[in-house]
Amino acid sequence: MLRSSERRAVTGGGEDQRVARLRTAVSRLRRELAAHPAEFPDRVVAEDELAALAAMTAHGVPEVLRLRRSLLVIAGAIGSMSALRRGLVDVRAAVDLFGEPPRR
Repeated sequence: MLRSSERRAVTGGGEDQRVARLRTAVSRLRRELAAHPAEFPDRVVAEDELAALAAMTAHGVPEVLRLRRSLLVIAGAIGSMSALRRGLVDVRAAVDLFGEPPRR
């Protein structure tokens, strides 16, 4: 059963708007990264983690802890690449829509 915040995010067509927004942000950052001419040590790590995030959006609502872990890996891999900053901010905003991870 969906929590009230999750119910509000689901459209009449059944797609969770948080997932749609995350899918869009991940797709945009993947394109920006592919077009970025500079090579950097962790580029493959960022590409792999973005691919994993894209796969998560294809299978319903992703697990919050996994989303946050992926976001940290991507941010660490991209580092201070200012050209990719906007895309990374968009992915973070989309991940934030899923809320905080449960406390341990």
